[in-house]
Amino acid sequence: MPEASRSANAMRPVNLDKLDLSKSLTRRQYEIQLAREQIRVNDCGLACVKSGVPVLCVIEGSDAAGKGGAINRITYPLDPRCFTVASFAAPHGEEKTHHYLWRFWRNLPRAGHLTIFDRSYYGRVLVERVEKFAARAEWSRAYQEINEFEAQQVAFGMAIVKFWLQISRKEQWRRFKRRETDPFRSYKLTEEDFRNRTHWNDYQAAAEEMFLRTSTPAAPWNVVEAEDKYFARVKVLRTLADTIEKHVS
Repeated sequence: MPEASRSANAMRPVNLDKLDLSKSLTRRQYEIQLAREQIRVNDCGLACVKSGVPVLCVIEGSDAAGKGGAINRITYPLDPRCFTVASFAAPHGEEKTHHYLWRFWRNLPRAGHLTIFDRSYYGRVLVERVEKFAARAEWSRAYQEINEFEAQQVAFGMAIVKFWLQISRKEQWRRFKRRETDPFRSYKLTEEDFRNRTHWNDYQAAAEEMFLRTSTPAAPWNVVEAEDKYFARVKVLRTLADTIEKHVS
């Protein structure tokens, strides 16, 4: 039975245009593998509590790539006391008066806890770069700032797992149009989502440079082929469980 493959070596340069987005699972394969990996993630959550290992899971990706669905499958089997999901949009209020990393520092996981960042400090080298919310000098130095920030957490004993969910531009359009007519998901779609599509190539280039400059042995990027949601969810769960198991064993 085919399985969603384990993540490739994220230390190598990634060309998103050449990513194999045909990878998929049947419904039956998905149900079997999902249940197995959710059991592993639950066991990992309990092991983190016992060992005191903090885990930071960063979820980034193309608009409509399935970040929320992947997060839901991670948290479903977990004790609510063991995890936190922190979602980030544009900084506002007091957040704008501090260094851009400040609001992320405040949400890092404590010992024995899993925190999932739905979007993250990588916005500095993605949306802030592409939309010119940050000057070139600001986003250029952010690569080193982020690497040092993550190195500090790893030295503290934190496991960091970073995911980029990738879909094609064509598939993104299909998902946008489905959301428009779905009363339960239409709120997710904004004019900004459509506007961002006009910068598709710029976002792709920014992501590829981000992988190259911020993928480290202790905190590598895991690029997930997300055209098929079943495949993507299983790959995220398996990679997360694999990483946590290495830290708590």
